[in-house]
Amino acid sequence: MRAAALYGFLQVLLVALALAAPAEARDYPRYPAAGSTYVPLDSWIYPALERLAALGYIHTQFAGIRPWTRLECARLIDEAGERVQQEDMGPAEAIRLYRALEKEFAEQLGALGGGRNRGLRLESLYTRFTGIGGTPLTDGFHFGQTIVNDYGRPYHEGANVVTGFSARGVAGRFAVYVRGEYQHAPSSPALSEQARNVIAAADSIPVQPATPFPAVNQFRLLDTYVAVNLENWQVAFGKQSLWWGPGSGGPLLFSNNAEPIYMLRISRAMPFKLPTVFAWLGPVRTEFFVGKLSGHRFPARPFIHGQKISFKPTPNLEFGFSRTSVFAGVGHPLTFRRLWRSILNIQGRTPGDDPGDRREAFDISYQFGGWLSLYSNFMWDDAIRRTTMNPGFYLPRLPRLTKLDFRAEMVSTDVPAGPDSAGRLIYSNNQYHDAYTNKGNLLGSWVGRQGVGFQLRSTYWLSPRSSVQLNYRHAKVNGDFIRGGGTLNDIGTSAHLVLRPDLILSTSVQYEKWSFPVLSTNRRSNVTASFQLTFWPQPRSQ
Repeated sequence: MRAAALYGFLQVLLVALALAAPAEARDYPRYPAAGSTYVPLDSWIYPALERLAALGYIHTQFAGIRPWTRLECARLIDEAGERVQQEDMGPAEAIRLYRALEKEFAEQLGALGGGRNRGLRLESLYTRFTGIGGTPLTDGFHFGQTIVNDYGRPYHEGANVVTGFSARGVAGRFAVYVRGEYQHAPSSPALSEQARNVIAAADSIPVQPATPFPAVNQFRLLDTYVAVNLENWQVAFGKQSLWWGPGSGGPLLFSNNAEPIYMLRISRAMPFKLPTVFAWLGPVRTEFFVGKLSGHRFPARPFIHGQKISFKPTPNLEFGFSRTSVFAGVGHPLTFRRLWRSILNIQGRTPGDDPGDRREAFDISYQFGGWLSLYSNFMWDDAIRRTTMNPGFYLPRLPRLTKLDFRAEMVSTDVPAGPDSAGRLIYSNNQYHDAYTNKGNLLGSWVGRQGVGFQLRSTYWLSPRSSVQLNYRHAKVNGDFIRGGGTLNDIGTSAHLVLRPDLILSTSVQYEKWSFPVLSTNRRSNVTASFQLTFWPQPRSQ
């Protein structure tokens, strides 16, 4: 029995133990079971909470499982408030973060105390213009991406527009969230014959016709779901995003690099404790999902399921195990038997009994005294047992520069392989040739297949919601995978400014230089400039 089956068995065992224990013994801590929407992955709230945790004021957050519900965020803020008061209000940066978050989650903090949990709110209205001068990279599954971790929104050279809204509502145990937007992207020429031949060889598919990329004018739902809380187990159905890793650059197993997928998801909304001898593992969080992928052709309409479980045996240490499996699809009908074989990783005697395209991951993070966070993420394909990695560190403040932080992350999927197997190891599969994608975009790390890269980021915090950031990104693709290999280098700056409590301005400028001989015999460059206004109907803090 391989690691995938052991992960599944471990999760079932631990959850069964937790459910068998009395509620007062397992909940950590005991809060009312109330419905709550999830905070979107691109919200300012995650960097603010992560910084507050890195400064040493939150000890029970689970950075490796996101998104968090608004009630879970309120619980973390409540925890931080106790420590701020114990330390005679603490340093100025921690106080500012805490006060802004406390105001943002005032309703949820009231609900945690037994108050009313009912309401319907238009959360945001936003519009974003992104202009790209020069040829961008748009295929992270084979080459690279100029814009990453952006919910799979389409983009090409020229003017790209996104205009949307988000709304949320709760009523007791029930919650609903809707986020929809109009998306426009210009048309783009077809790939060259050479590029199409290379893609066909890498994916083991027929050479595709020279079809230009048409202009995109569409309405898309992003995170949109209904949910119900049953004894602090939240069951949600609809389009949802996941972020399974402790870093900010993009986890190896699941990120928001692709459009959210339709899924049924069961998540522990707040941590719980295991009974008896398992109590030493500390607080535990876990979640499961079964979903459907889109945009696949070889074969079409496959499904995916995943499980994640994380532990905090000490206030500073967190580690977690996760796995996903792509299964079923056209030619492989979805049946309970096929799902069961996929979960237990049982290889049948015929090709039709293949358990699917499986991946497992492990992540670990450790906080050092409010000044340094170290973390890493590892992933391997169940068929080849080759390990990829994604280590990083985060400094929430620099000496004498308390408003400035710094983060560095490295990522590698370039596992040892010969020319005959390169590109067919990580994020690839012999049966599911579109492999680990949704509508053409990778579900995992932006670095793609057979790639090595790193990111450097430094943010100056003008306030908890206003900041200026500098960033640099580098990636290199192995020449055994894509003929001639390839590199990309990005350098950019961005700013998020609170113009008034209900109006946010977000701007960014990025210069990119890339070289992929398969796509162009010359080095190419592009400049991407973005401008976004977000209106929050309810006043919020600066």
